[in-house]
Amino acid sequence: MVDFALRSCGLRGHATFAPDEPKLRERLKAETPAGEAWRCLRCETFVVGPPRRSGPADTAPEIPRGRLLRDRTLMRALAVERAVRAVVFLLLAAGVLKVRGSRERLQQAFEQDLPLLRPLGNQLGWNPDDSKIVRHIGHLFSLSSSTFLWIAVAFTAYALIELVEAVGLWLVRRWGEYFAVIATSVFLPLEIYELTEKVTTLRVIAFLVNVVAVIWLLWSKRLFGLNGGAEAYWKEHRAESLLTVERAGLEENGS
Repeated sequence: MVDFALRSCGLRGHATFAPDEPKLRERLKAETPAGEAWRCLRCETFVVGPPRRSGPADTAPEIPRGRLLRDRTLMRALAVERAVRAVVFLLLAAGVLKVRGSRERLQQAFEQDLPLLRPLGNQLGWNPDDSKIVRHIGHLFSLSSSTFLWIAVAFTAYALIELVEAVGLWLVRRWGEYFAVIATSVFLPLEIYELTEKVTTLRVIAFLVNVVAVIWLLWSKRLFGLNGGAEAYWKEHRAESLLTVERAGLEENGS
């Protein structure tokens, strides 16, 4: 089983903090033969050396642990997937603009070279004139220059939407979670329509990824009032803090 806390500390370093409150400070500090050690707020390991930060407990950074840390890892994996989509559609937009600029030359070359494929096609038992791919290419060249431009604009707009999603999810921002759910949900009907036209493995996988992402974000991030809403969301974040846990332990001991 993956220990997300240790993995995160291995990549970023330990998140040690020295609170000003004496009792909390005692619970996070230990003396060792090598010197003082401070408890990591993420993985709870005692780390020898000075703390990375210090101050009042209320100013301590919010360090996700447990399920919140796992969710952050999943959100960043989803952000990478969205970023890859953005790059792909930007490349498609650039390709469409390039074809638009040299459409006549490419169409002429296509029409000149197509007859050369017929002898080879006859030997392979393939007729280029009946090929759907060849027909689609021929139809593509029949589109107007303005149509090519609008296709490129649509690809670019979609890429920008995916890029905004990627940034919001990677930074783990509340607005990014809402934006990802809304933007992904808007395109689900189009994906369903594409599946009714033709079912492919790639389309099915993409559709399932988006559906699961929407459901997971809605429920686990308590969006639109679901699962307790924003109040429960922020309460969970505060409750998962190690300093909150230690403060609660002090209150229980005091009572």
